[in-house]
Amino acid sequence: MECMSKFDGSQLDGHLLKLLLAVLETGSITAAAERLGVTQSAVSHLLDKLRAITGDPLFVKRGRGIVPTARAEALAQPARDMLHQMQLFAQGADFDPRAWQTELTIAANDFQRDLLLPALAARLRSAAPGVTLRIVPSGAPSAELLRSDACQLVISPRPPDGTDIVQKRLFEDQYRVFYDASVRSAPTTEADYLAADHATVAYEAHRGLDLDRQLLARGVRRRFAVRVPGFAALPAFVRGTALLTTAPSLLARTALADLTSAPVPVVCPDMPMYLIWHARYQQDAAHRWLRAQLQEVLFAVLPPGRGAPASASVALP
Repeated sequence: MECMSKFDGSQLDGHLLKLLLAVLETGSITAAAERLGVTQSAVSHLLDKLRAITGDPLFVKRGRGIVPTARAEALAQPARDMLHQMQLFAQGADFDPRAWQTELTIAANDFQRDLLLPALAARLRSAAPGVTLRIVPSGAPSAELLRSDACQLVISPRPPDGTDIVQKRLFEDQYRVFYDASVRSAPTTEADYLAADHATVAYEAHRGLDLDRQLLARGVRRRFAVRVPGFAALPAFVRGTALLTTAPSLLARTALADLTSAPVPVVCPDMPMYLIWHARYQQDAAHRWLRAQLQEVLFAVLPPGRGAPASASVALP
């Protein structure tokens, strides 16, 4: 036999591996054809191709039947192993979080960071002890933050645009006005609210909260005395003063716990919160497990009915 004259190992595929096993297990070209749902001539053609690749006759006649060569028998288990690996390649291996060894980076600003990520970190320490959780500020996140793999998840009320960016709404929060009750009372009218000095958050220069962009669209303008780079900084500036700060109500559980809050006396939009990732992780087993863990954290952390789970969707530009 002329070996490797037309074929080489790169032409080996799953069809040929299944053919080898079918002929080995049935001991017949006819039976192998029936099992595979092809004609006998197709089996013979593929068997010739496999013989050329392996450089071995693989099956020889014995009486009216055929028997495998020693080489064919030796190839049976490698063929099964390769088919299994091909299946894993197509479907993904079973994910074992306890065997996961990685540094996982999540981008989140202080509101969502302090509300959600301590509970997630505790879950990871228990279920995936080989994972190191790294948290970085997201600011007003860009699509490039995810495209560059600088982080694997972003939690933000501002999903970046991009057809390759996937988002899922986690929850919505309502705004409340926070103040130091030892210094002043809550504003009860729009006039009181707008007459006061305010402290606010600005993650980027010349860009405040989406709240103010929407208020300005209705002609409502607050007077700001202080702008800080995160919600956690607000108490130091509000405490002992008559300043007001308008912030998501869930901050009463974390950064603004020592301030008093009241309803905002102007109509405010809700603040949505999104989980955001790059499309390349959409079907990744580890990433899907991680997203499920964060969903479980929501049920534990948020008040009943506050979460707004929805199917993931690609954000269109």
